[in-house]
Amino acid sequence: MKKQQFVVAGGGILILVVFYFFGNTVSPIKKSEAAGSPQEPAKTLDIKAILEVSKSKLSPTQLEYVSRLENAVVRGDVKNQQIIAYHQLAGFWKDSVQNAFLPSVYYMEEAAKLENSEKSLTFAAQLFLSNLRGQENPELRSWMANQSRDLFERAEKLNPSNDSTIVGLGATYIFGSTGQQPADVMKGIQKILEVTRRDSMNMYAQLMLGLGGIESGQYDKAIPRLLKVAGHDPANLEAVLSLGEAYERTGEKASAKKWYAAAKKQTNNPDLVNAINERLESLK
Repeated sequence: MKKQQFVVAGGGILILVVFYFFGNTVSPIKKSEAAGSPQEPAKTLDIKAILEVSKSKLSPTQLEYVSRLENAVVRGDVKNQQIIAYHQLAGFWKDSVQNAFLPSVYYMEEAAKLENSEKSLTFAAQLFLSNLRGQENPELRSWMANQSRDLFERAEKLNPSNDSTIVGLGATYIFGSTGQQPADVMKGIQKILEVTRRDSMNMYAQLMLGLGGIESGQYDKAIPRLLKVAGHDPANLEAVLSLGEAYERTGEKASAKKWYAAAKKQTNNPDLVNAINERLESLK
């Protein structure tokens, strides 16, 4: 598989933001349809089949190691042994195999379900959510959203008062929509709004609402949210880049250039700098 490329969608930089902040290792598939055209219904992703395909590419030594871990638990303290094995499998796919995000996060998810702690559940949920944003393959996007949503819901049952969990759960609806369920975006936004009504200074909620506004094309609502986040924390590179994205999409070139230039000053990442330069050049 080729090295992950930074892809600019819809004339903006949203997908680039996702890759830079979350280290997305899932290769996005560009849509062949014109913007606004209907999509085929998302099929059900078979994670077991993906695991088998991934294993078929391993060396004999690697395959023997994975098989041993998969079959290691037979008796005794099965639950804790299984948790350990799942963590080892997740670590193997993350550290030893290039572009193996799905196998790694799958085993992290399985371990989190067995542990059933708020910390492990939200950590795994965030892994899915972080890599969900910008994913254009509807089948994969839907599956990842469902996995993230399930994990957040399990965490919410353990601690219903955790606002970060509620925001994360709302975000799964916003970024998990394939375009066929526009009501999902609004459902996610409403869930996050519940948090901001209690705490208007929750910057994670404000950021997600801003990004949700971009996702739903409500730039007039997205920009004030993002400005609030950037005003509270000028070093929040995601908010700054997203402001450039939002202003570019509304045709406000001067403001877009201002925020892209501000973002450029905050990073030394060469891929990100090059992508920002491309956006700035296109706005001349």
